[in-house]
Amino acid sequence: MVIMAFLCRTASSLLKSSRAAPAVRCAARGYSAGGQYEYILVEKRGEKSDVGFIQLNRPKALNALCDGLMRELGEALDAFEADGEVGAIVLTGSEKAFAAGADIKEMQNRTFQECYGGNFLAHWNRVSTVKKPVIAAVNGFALGGGCELAMMCDIIYAGEKAQFGQPEILLGTIPGAGGTQRLTRAVGKSLAMEMVLTGDRINAHNAQQSGLVSKIYPVDQLVTEAVKCGEKISANSKLVSAMAKEAVNAAFELTLAEGNRLEKRLFHATFATDDRKEGMSAFVEKRKASFQDN
Repeated sequence: MVIMAFLCRTASSLLKSSRAAPAVRCAARGYSAGGQYEYILVEKRGEKSDVGFIQLNRPKALNALCDGLMRELGEALDAFEADGEVGAIVLTGSEKAFAAGADIKEMQNRTFQECYGGNFLAHWNRVSTVKKPVIAAVNGFALGGGCELAMMCDIIYAGEKAQFGQPEILLGTIPGAGGTQRLTRAVGKSLAMEMVLTGDRINAHNAQQSGLVSKIYPVDQLVTEAVKCGEKISANSKLVSAMAKEAVNAAFELTLAEGNRLEKRLFHATFATDDRKEGMSAFVEKRKASFQDN
């Protein structure tokens, strides 16, 4: 039943995405012209304009994650999700800060009733539910909500001076957007406990050694390298990439036996696609595959 639920959600989401694509694709083109957002910059990058690019843009606040920014981020992700030309998305901040945390001034006077009744921060999770691969390019501070936002992405590239941390304990609270859960799964219990209970940060090299970050680049090369990774991903079948992403993410939710069953079902499902036929034919015929995303 668990496997069937996963597969049904996949099919439903893909159908909805394809139906909504024309209208939202026009919106994405509009975004690239600029002027529609207050807190983020949105465009397409890559030689084929197949990489969605979102830059957090609250420089005076070190990209603190206010409610308006997170809602705009969700809108931009929705647009790229439905854009048939985009195969991957890069999310970044400035060279000084990816995001220094949540906007504390915005939340300091909230009550328990407001937080619980309004399910505070629930919409922040949109990044983790996007079906297309999302790459975080982290320069500078990724603290609190900023670290949580990076961990919602599928791949994290870091600049040499990046710093990661969950300092909420120093404010008399705890992480509320997945920090205790995703950080523990990424770096293990001991380091996660140390970071959450002390508020201490780790640098890019410690983050890579612990498994939080996959690659480190010089500050001025980070975004370029992240876009290159996005281009590599976009060159593959977008349909099959979504299946691959779902299978990997399931490893955090399912037992090994259940995960293996899901993987097998998704593997079998690729044999119903034209892209699987094209990929194998191209390999046998010693030519480059031309995927059509169906």
